[in-house]
Amino acid sequence: METTHCTVDGWVDAIPAPGPHGTAMFDLTVRPANADTLPDDAPDTVVSCTAKDAGIVHELLNGIQPSDLLRVTGTLIQARTPGEPARLTVDVLEVLDTALVPVLHEMVIDRFGDYCVIFDADTDTVPVFTAHGKWVGLADNPDAIATLIDIHERVTGGEA
Repeated sequence: METTHCTVDGWVDAIPAPGPHGTAMFDLTVRPANADTLPDDAPDTVVSCTAKDAGIVHELLNGIQPSDLLRVTGTLIQARTPGEPARLTVDVLEVLDTALVPVLHEMVIDRFGDYCVIFDADTDTVPVFTAHGKWVGLADNPDAIATLIDIHERVTGGEA
């Protein structure tokens, strides 16, 4: 297994999710440096990232949203199987640009790892369920979702 220390710039694909043992996980979509010379249908690279540092985990779970442009530095482990994403353990996180704040016009269901949330434009509260439909609780606002999930995992031992 080949590892490399590197820095990668890319866009957050989905809301970062809490991982096991106090980590956070997210996918980073990376465009090649020579993207202008590639065909329009050339695929982007997806790098699966994990952060263990408490400060980085807090920022990922509370301040990062889809389409934010990040620069991450850490240890890259190449995938063992073709088609699997490379894995990057993040040691340094820098926000290069933030995404526009999404405006909800109706209800939207979204995934947070093993959890589902329902955003409603008419209210700040956010119902949270496991992906299997078990009630987790009602977050007071979108910023409280990660805290609610963290509490649920501590109480249930991480079983979604």
